[in-house]
Amino acid sequence: MTERTGQRPERHERPERPEPPREGGERHGGTTSPLLTISSPPSRPRPAERSEAHPLGAKRLWPRSFADRLTSPLPGVRAMARMAREGAMRPSAVALREEIPQLPFAPGPLPEPDADTLAVTWAGHASWVVRVGGLTVLTDPVWSRKILGTPARVTPVGVAWQDLPKIDAVVISHNHYDHLDAPTLRRLPRDTYLFVPAGLGEWCRRRGFTTVTELDWWEGAELPSPGGGTVRFDFVPAHHWSKRTLTDTCRSLWGGWVLTDRHGQRLYFAGDTGYGHWFSEIGRRCPGIDLALLPIGAYDPRWMLRPVHTDPEEAVLACQDVGARRMAPMHWSTFLLSGEPPLEPLRRVRTAWAEAGRPREDLWDLPIGASRVMS
Repeated sequence: MTERTGQRPERHERPERPEPPREGGERHGGTTSPLLTISSPPSRPRPAERSEAHPLGAKRLWPRSFADRLTSPLPGVRAMARMAREGAMRPSAVALREEIPQLPFAPGPLPEPDADTLAVTWAGHASWVVRVGGLTVLTDPVWSRKILGTPARVTPVGVAWQDLPKIDAVVISHNHYDHLDAPTLRRLPRDTYLFVPAGLGEWCRRRGFTTVTELDWWEGAELPSPGGGTVRFDFVPAHHWSKRTLTDTCRSLWGGWVLTDRHGQRLYFAGDTGYGHWFSEIGRRCPGIDLALLPIGAYDPRWMLRPVHTDPEEAVLACQDVGARRMAPMHWSTFLLSGEPPLEPLRRVRTAWAEAGRPREDLWDLPIGASRVMS
């Protein structure tokens, strides 16, 4: 059996929020344009605790369960009964009627950066079109209007499928239906490189994909870049879980991805996660993150969802913990999975960002379909 590098963490109480350090920079209000170019500081060396790059597409053996990686117990029968009794997993009718028409949707042209730039386009939920090192990478691609067990999306996909460039690779955070969408994956050529959590490779191979790279926490693999060198894909922990059927709870792993180009530009895609100790460890092992894509929605009621979904304030704190210069919110405004009003995550993350003293221009609170380029 392949040795697993990730160790089971001791369970921790949710830490107190430290007072975040205040940073310089004038705060700016108002909305942002769909496409804005932001200059980054000169490239610098990025020391990181890296494993050796694993070969692409290698088949590996994994344990039958990853339940020992859970950082909080999964909800039991009592929690499910309470949730059904309270009916708290859906916004009020008034909030739905008043706020859904205001959800930000501003699709624009996809940027065409060269191999030395990093660009992101938010397609909705946790789906991003990432341009890094000359590669085009999709994160948790969900282009379906409706997914199993979930109300239909309330905003269109921000990028029409026919408008996408050639997709070089896909990263998957975990196997929940709103992050692993089989109908969307079927649209991809079967030779597309897939990077997936440990235990999920066979699911992908059964669907015809020929180069599926499964990784454990703190493992990485590299994909050649058209601009020379490689783009590094590192799989990092998250406070979440996995389940797709009645019998496969925690049979595959869950986590986020850190992508690093040849110049050291670094993007962190958190996937789906609650707040906890892993963020600081990710920042320690992967220093110098330029942009963190962090979830801010699907958090209410907190008694139920706190262990697995960050709220907006926790997302800002997580951005601080990983040491990211910029943050792009996601996991809201697409599928209404919980009880908070549809626009509340945006209002709260803007307030939390300002209260943390972070420069307004470093919060990339994009409308669905909008892009930013970091050159």
